[in-house]
Amino acid sequence: MADLAVRRVDFGYFVRPATETGTGEPRVEPCLGYLVAHPDGLLLVDTGMGSHPEVDAHYRPRRVALASALAAAGTGVDDIRFVVNCHLHFDHCGGNPALAGRPVFTQRAELDAARHTPDYTLPELIDPPGLRYEVLDGEVEILPGVLVVPTPGHTAGHQSLVVRRRDGTVVVAGQSHDTAAGYGADALARRATRDHHDAPLPAAPAWIDRLQRLDPARVVFAHDNAVWEPAA
Repeated sequence: MADLAVRRVDFGYFVRPATETGTGEPRVEPCLGYLVAHPDGLLLVDTGMGSHPEVDAHYRPRRVALASALAAAGTGVDDIRFVVNCHLHFDHCGGNPALAGRPVFTQRAELDAARHTPDYTLPELIDPPGLRYEVLDGEVEILPGVLVVPTPGHTAGHQSLVVRRRDGTVVVAGQSHDTAAGYGADALARRATRDHHDAPLPAAPAWIDRLQRLDPARVVFAHDNAVWEPAA
């Protein structure tokens, strides 16, 4: 099988208010998607930011529309065959309505939360005409060499995408962590636990062990331009 290329898509940025950053200062964060070039068709992870007056007032986004973002990445909306949303908050599924007819791979817990939890997301993004979900219950290989792994925490149904490449596995971790540094801290906590280091140690999510056992060469994120790589 041909190697699987993974490349970024720039959907713009937003300003996280000081009340949400933990630093006392606002922070500008990117909104990133990822394209996976697979022999079975082009897969898109996340589709950009939706729009609503209250959301816009709170996060002050500068959006790059789906078609423009894909054009800048060298492709187009009609070329997308598969969609994976790491979760269904407004800043990860904003372009879904333009992708009707493609399978959208989503964890059951995430779709249930998006449909039934008040103020969870923008409802008009969840069930627009023609949108077709492929509902998952846990870890699934959705295409040869492409694995979806549940990574709950930010939301109960959050998932990451694992892409097997010849030069090493790429994990598209979405918002499992806000930053590469946050992922690195949890990966080190897992390492310290496996080394039977003296307590106390920070608790890492249970799924970190699963991702690290897949031997990632790179881990990329939805809201951080930085990339996590192993120390050796």
